[in-house]
Amino acid sequence: MATETRVVSDKKKIGAKGGSGAVAGGADEVPAKKGKKALIAIILVVVLLAAGAGYWFVLKPKSAGASAHGTPAASAAPTYKPGKVLVIDSVSINLAGGHYLRLGIALQLTDSVHQDPETAKALDLAIALFSQKPLDAVNDVAKRAALKAELRAELEHAYEGEVMDVYFTDFVTQ
Repeated sequence: MATETRVVSDKKKIGAKGGSGAVAGGADEVPAKKGKKALIAIILVVVLLAAGAGYWFVLKPKSAGASAHGTPAASAAPTYKPGKVLVIDSVSINLAGGHYLRLGIALQLTDSVHQDPETAKALDLAIALFSQKPLDAVNDVAKRAALKAELRAELEHAYEGEVMDVYFTDFVTQ
C-alpha cells in the first residue's frame, strides 16, 4: 500500500492571502480602516453638495433687480395696462422629423389699442419661431416657456407696444 505524507505548517506561504499566520489587529486591518475613511469622506462631500444645492435653489436671497420669477423688475420696461384679448385661429406648423404642431395663440393687447391689429405678423413670427424645432424642444415645459418668452418679445417689438403678452390657446403635437 502507498502511504501519503502531509505536512501541516502554521507559516504563511509566500504570495498567499489571509491565512492563520496573520496577527489580529495587524497589517490586514489597515486597508479596511482606510476604506472606511474614504467612504466617510465621500458621504461627507455628497452631503455638503446637497446642502449647497438646497441653499442655492431654495434659500438664496433674490437680487434687488429681479422679481420672484428671476426676470428683471418691471421698472426696466414700460408698463402697460391690459386691454382686449385678440384670439387668432390655430395653424399647423411643421416640426423636425416629420412631426407637426397645431398652435393657436391669443394676443393680450394694451388698453391704448382701439382697433384690432393685423394678425398676419403674429402668425408669421410664430411659424418662423416654431418651424423645424425638434419635438422634444416644444414638448419640454421649460423649453416651451423659453420659446413663448421669445415669441412675446418678438411680438412686442413687431407691434410696437400694442401687444403686451401672448397666450397659447391650442398646443397639440404629433
